[in-house]
Amino acid sequence: MTPPRFIDLNADAGESFGAWTLGDDAALFPLLSSVNVACGFHAGDPLTIQATIALAASHGVGIGAHPSYPDLAGFGRRVLEATPEQVYADVLYQVSAVSGMARAAGTALRHVKAHGALSTRAWTHAPTAHAIAQATRDADPALPLVVLPATHLETEARALGVPVVLETFPERAYLRDGRLAPRSMPGSSIHDPQEAARRAVTMVTQGQVEAIDGGVFECRPDTLCIHGDNPNAVEIARAIRDALAGVGVGIRPFAVP
Repeated sequence: MTPPRFIDLNADAGESFGAWTLGDDAALFPLLSSVNVACGFHAGDPLTIQATIALAASHGVGIGAHPSYPDLAGFGRRVLEATPEQVYADVLYQVSAVSGMARAAGTALRHVKAHGALSTRAWTHAPTAHAIAQATRDADPALPLVVLPATHLETEARALGVPVVLETFPERAYLRDGRLAPRSMPGSSIHDPQEAARRAVTMVTQGQVEAIDGGVFECRPDTLCIHGDNPNAVEIARAIRDALAGVGVGIRPFAVP
């Protein structure tokens, strides 16, 4: 395949709240082209959302909403028994809040990306995927949904006419079916910046994602994601930028489909 000239690099952000701090957004944002702002359900609070939007705008970084299950204690990484109706309302509420705060700051929401267990559930559970996609469409029909390829979330979004942005994760291990390896699996998170950078180059230039349980699967990502709570997130972002620059690929926000 012919490598793209540019790729989006995003990270989950704004995940502090109250007196609790997580991640180094100030150091990370200059290295990114898009951010996914926690909406208050798994992390974040109104002041943090406001500050995160302002920081992103100051760096010219695309702003996305990062809705989650209502799970502060579990950082949104526990699957909750939520009906599709609850998921729809929760996602619409969170996206609307971040969109309104972005508008008040003189900027605009650019995408939506489900967080943690909500996203994981939507990979294999069509009703949850449909609820997320419908809430995104109803918040703003022009908003793209960032999705893992070959999942129910991609299928449901396309069926509803929601613009789709395909995402891969250089610092997370994959299973051969294209899903992320569970965090309980050894080696599921990659903390070595150079290894993450090597994987990023393979994803972008070869359209291949390596699996922890053997083999590869094909994907042409529109965006690469770094988890802001990865302790080496800043170093990983810098290594990925440098490695991609070395093969002639620059970093800039994805084109809205």
